[in-house]
Amino acid sequence: MTLHFYKYQGTGNDFVMLDNRTGTFPKEDTTLVNKLCDRRFGIGADGLILLEKSDTVDFTMVYYNADGNESSMCGNGGRCLVAFAKQLKVIKHKATFTAIDGLHHATIKDGVVSLQMIDVTRIESYKSHTFLNTGSPHHIEFVANVDAIDIQKSGKEIRYGAPYYDEGTNVNFVEVIDSSTLKVRTYERGVEDETLSCGTGVTAAAIAAYFEGKTTLPNTRILAQGGALSVSFDEKNKGFYTVVLTGPATFVFEGTFKI
Repeated sequence: MTLHFYKYQGTGNDFVMLDNRTGTFPKEDTTLVNKLCDRRFGIGADGLILLEKSDTVDFTMVYYNADGNESSMCGNGGRCLVAFAKQLKVIKHKATFTAIDGLHHATIKDGVVSLQMIDVTRIESYKSHTFLNTGSPHHIEFVANVDAIDIQKSGKEIRYGAPYYDEGTNVNFVEVIDSSTLKVRTYERGVEDETLSCGTGVTAAAIAAYFEGKTTLPNTRILAQGGALSVSFDEKNKGFYTVVLTGPATFVFEGTFKI
């Protein structure tokens, strides 16, 4: 069997994209997904995304982590999938699609995708960190100098430690630059390493920073390792609504892979 694949990246968070509207991809083959994402023996990516048919909206998103397991929502992946759908002529400039965390709306213009994320109505605030779910679970720690953090070591300890254990969490270290700018580095579960950017992670960081009084504007610029993103939202009674993640989604290359 030969797969025709596409490669996209959103601020350095990269994905193998497959058009699975025919339903032929062996979705339960975690070993295959892991191989396709392998940077030495496969195509190489932080994750794999299937674009599938939907009877009610433009398409359905199915997302797998690089370890081969189907995962929770991926914000940058969702933005890249919108760009992919446009390339396939499934959409023009607007999209509505379903993902594992529900319904999403998006727009695309000049290679920049704005993706509406889920509402956030529950935030857990502790002395050492903030925890919230933006489609995926995120542990947020505010630090003075994010570049000084050993992301692999510290992120792994938190990801597997109490209270997360086997289920795990994504771990974000956040430096406040000013009242509307953050610098974020993320350890992603499923990749089990630092990624250059994490869409649900920077969304969680922006909301947590505003919730904790570290930023003051409902539109935050995020500096990830792979580039800049922005997060906007409406806040009401400590709930966050109309949460939108915006940034570039870039086609890298396409090809075939024999399996």
